[in-house]
Amino acid sequence: MFKAKILIVGPSECGKTVLANFLSDTVETIGGEYSPTQGVRILEFESQSLSGSGKNVACEVELWDCAGDFRFESCWPALMKDSNGVVIVFNPDMPRHQKEVETWHSAFVSSQGMQESQCLLMAHHKPGSAADNGRPGLGSQVSKLPLIHSNLEEDPEQVRQEFQRYLGSVVNTLSESREREEMSIIT
Repeated sequence: MFKAKILIVGPSECGKTVLANFLSDTVETIGGEYSPTQGVRILEFESQSLSGSGKNVACEVELWDCAGDFRFESCWPALMKDSNGVVIVFNPDMPRHQKEVETWHSAFVSSQGMQESQCLLMAHHKPGSAADNGRPGLGSQVSKLPLIHSNLEEDPEQVRQEFQRYLGSVVNTLSESREREEMSIIT
């Protein structure tokens, strides 16, 4: 069984915690006042994801819900250690969030030399927003990354399926890495 450490990063108040709770089937009180994540929350769950070979593969997932406040920046290297994937969440209705996406990409993706298949952009639409599912105007660094729109009110299962597909590509990368390591031992 593979074990994947996935970081969920992005600006404050974009919905990272709501998405992390949904994707991990964590039950907490929904609604209420906004309470920013302090540092990180780690959610663990098992998932079946479709690998590149078309087979379902079991995977233990550690979903790291990272705070969106830059005052925790000194903790980022510790959060990134041994991570296998990064989901950058932003609210496309907030121009400030769209501008910050490149910063998050640079800090968590580029600095680790991750492949595009290990990354996912998630444009999270909050309840009641007019969801524009077009590609937001993002910088050149992130324009090549896969993008999904999430709206947990309108189509939660599509969000889950897209995440499972993404998880499959991360597991595929882990599998290829494991095979290369095994081959280097043999030769």
